[in-house]
Amino acid sequence: MQHGPAVRRRKLGEELRALRDRSGLTSGEAARLAGWHQSKISRIETGRSGVKVEDIRILLDVYGEDVVSAQQRALLEALSASAAGPAPDADTGRGRQWWHDYRGLLPQEYRDFISLEAGARSARTVELSVVPGLLQTPGYARAVTRAALGGLPEPKVDALVDVRLARQSVLRADPPLELSAVLDEAVLRRTIGGSGVMEEQLRHLVEVARLPQVRLQVLPFSVGGHLGLTGPFVIFSFPNIADLDVVVLDHLTSSLYLERKEDLEAYSAAFRTIQAHALPPRDSSDLISALADDA
Repeated sequence: MQHGPAVRRRKLGEELRALRDRSGLTSGEAARLAGWHQSKISRIETGRSGVKVEDIRILLDVYGEDVVSAQQRALLEALSASAAGPAPDADTGRGRQWWHDYRGLLPQEYRDFISLEAGARSARTVELSVVPGLLQTPGYARAVTRAALGGLPEPKVDALVDVRLARQSVLRADPPLELSAVLDEAVLRRTIGGSGVMEEQLRHLVEVARLPQVRLQVLPFSVGGHLGLTGPFVIFSFPNIADLDVVVLDHLTSSLYLERKEDLEAYSAAFRTIQAHALPPRDSSDLISALADDA
């Protein structure tokens, strides 16, 4: 298990090296065309140093449109933020990296997570305790933030809620993030923020489940023990770049990233099993609606 930036640098370097090989250029030739020293290409391709969005653009221009697709370019530009660690503000394939405006408030792990989420094609998530951030209402997000970070000043609570809501734009981007979420029934029955907040949240889940890019399922209590009991997780998948999927595990003080093939296969298999035991989407929406009526 590794933290985000180092893994991102390594993966980004591998992809850039593959593109350079496809272009037929040596590292020395690529460096000359980019106006750099050859050692810079080496550091980037081996993941020893971060790479700015501007440098990504220069390299991709050198390799040319015949080698680099528009989608690859957008993804590599988006991933460069998390690969570099604390990066400067820049434009990405899905718009300006707005989360850097909050870098004095958000820990680096959270910014890494948002960067991955912004560049992903799809996300598969299992949640045991709370509604996933991409599906939260403002009232629910505020209640969760207050509960998880007790004693936080209201201006900071407001800012964190703003971040949570801003993240949700990926569901309506072009193209949108494809989200498959399995929620333990406990998520729906745990009253957070009072009955009014919870009813609003449940009805919002029913509405957002109608989006074509969202597949929402509930894992009922009747299933009993299941693989998801080991903890919540998210699997991000990315377009047009092989071997770049990542599993994210959240802990109290950090996030961990798993990218080994065997880890990805294990978590993907676990998600399929959990999804198979969950209620179908329509039955899930019916259950959520019934719980909203009783809230």
